[in-house]
Amino acid sequence: MNSSSAELRVLSWNMHGLRDDRAALARVVRSCDPDVVCVQEAPKYFRWRAKCAELARRCGLLYVTGGGTTGGSALLVDLRVDVEVAAEVCLSRQWGWPARGVASAVVARSGARLAVASVHLPLDLETRLEHAHQVLQVLARAGAPHALTAGDMNERPGHPAWEALHEGGLRDLGPGSGATFPAVAPTKRIDGVFATEGVETVDYRVVDEPGVEQASDHRPILVTVRVPAG
Repeated sequence: MNSSSAELRVLSWNMHGLRDDRAALARVVRSCDPDVVCVQEAPKYFRWRAKCAELARRCGLLYVTGGGTTGGSALLVDLRVDVEVAAEVCLSRQWGWPARGVASAVVARSGARLAVASVHLPLDLETRLEHAHQVLQVLARAGAPHALTAGDMNERPGHPAWEALHEGGLRDLGPGSGATFPAVAPTKRIDGVFATEGVETVDYRVVDEPGVEQASDHRPILVTVRVPAG
């Protein structure tokens, strides 16, 4: 890393509503030592903000935003990074379908500023594509020079939502990386991390370590990116 950039470790994980082994989940997160965590299926019902804060505490992090207002998308951060602004955007509340939304924030470290959005796209194809376009709008409104989004896409690479993000200026940071779902013997790559030009991928991996299979039905992604300062 040089003086004109900063490295950030971003973890993205669908945590299955914390319905599995929470102790294992916290151990995995701590071992990854992330600066930012994009959570999908965070607590979103009764006392959900307190539950999100408790999740963050167990992971050695701070709760920033998201949860009940965003259908379970949330952001957590380490004290190593500053949070300049955060936003919660509900994208849809359809009868018979789970609510979906975006938890976003502009984070900063050593002069580098990055807009980050955690997303969980819907199962319905048409709505999923619509949400992908709305995620691009959320990141554009954040006003940061660089942007990254991560989450559960509910579809594989090459399908419409992935292509919409690509056409909107966000490239897949892990082409050819491993499958993320299900956690036990994964066969599908339906989770991803995307960023604008200028954000360099230092490392990208699907986390496979003790506890992952017990902690959720998805495997997490850990990506280290280098973000230009200024």
